[in-house]
Amino acid sequence: MKKIDFIAEISSNHNRDLERMKDFIHASNESGCTGVKFQLFKIDDLFAQQILNKSKKHRDRKNWELPEKVIPELSELSKSLGLKFSCTPFYLDAVNVLEPYVDFYKIASYELLWENLFKKCGKTGKPIVFSTGMANKDEIQNALKFIQSTQCKDVTVLHCNSSYPTPVKDANLSAINTIKECINPFTNNLNISVGYSDHTASPEVMIRAIFHYDISFVEFHIDLDGRGEEYMSGHCWLPDEISKITKILNLGIEADGNGKIEPSPSELPDREWRADPFDGLRPLKHIRDKFEG
Repeated sequence: MKKIDFIAEISSNHNRDLERMKDFIHASNESGCTGVKFQLFKIDDLFAQQILNKSKKHRDRKNWELPEKVIPELSELSKSLGLKFSCTPFYLDAVNVLEPYVDFYKIASYELLWENLFKKCGKTGKPIVFSTGMANKDEIQNALKFIQSTQCKDVTVLHCNSSYPTPVKDANLSAINTIKECINPFTNNLNISVGYSDHTASPEVMIRAIFHYDISFVEFHIDLDGRGEEYMSGHCWLPDEISKITKILNLGIEADGNGKIEPSPSELPDREWRADPFDGLRPLKHIRDKFEG
């Protein structure tokens, strides 16, 4: 089993505070994550005007916007710590803004049907990760067709439930195997893997997804301190919560070793102290005369 990529989704929990954003990156690194992800949206380019005219709740999400100007600094800090940096573009021009800075583009479940977004991300040649919440098989395959017509060759498809939070009974992890089947027609032209995007904040679900369904890419929402804009929804992990998962899983994977039947480096000093086949006494006979106590 490969080491698992744990991608911390900061989402809108940064509260538009640059220092808090940096704290997120450091906390994600210290929690054993391999990458961080932000979201780049403008409310006026996210919701139709008919909705904004009628809904103060949606207009108020302007306070959740990530300023474009902070992206270079966030990317530089992430990469200096050895973390992958990604961001979800929610408007077409965001793809251009992000291109110099992201290691991969993430496309959200709600944008799964948007062909132009997939194609614009794909034309950069950078890897694409997309979530499948609310989707059916045809919609997932259509998204892969969009990508297939571009320069992108590396794709990760994330099983996802778009309910925030997702009830455990609705996690439907077995759909991971179904997704693995439905990507088969595209594997000749694309390097595709399947992962999991979590909205349950459940350790049991996370562990089940990784070990039973053999995935190596997990995205989850993180908050620093319970004060993020989205924390009260119940789908976010805190750093100490996710660190228990990352350390258990990746340390466990390290224990798998290389599978060869041979002495490990830590065993070598004891090999000479095995019982000698001549008399059944320890250590081997050629060691006994040299032994100085």
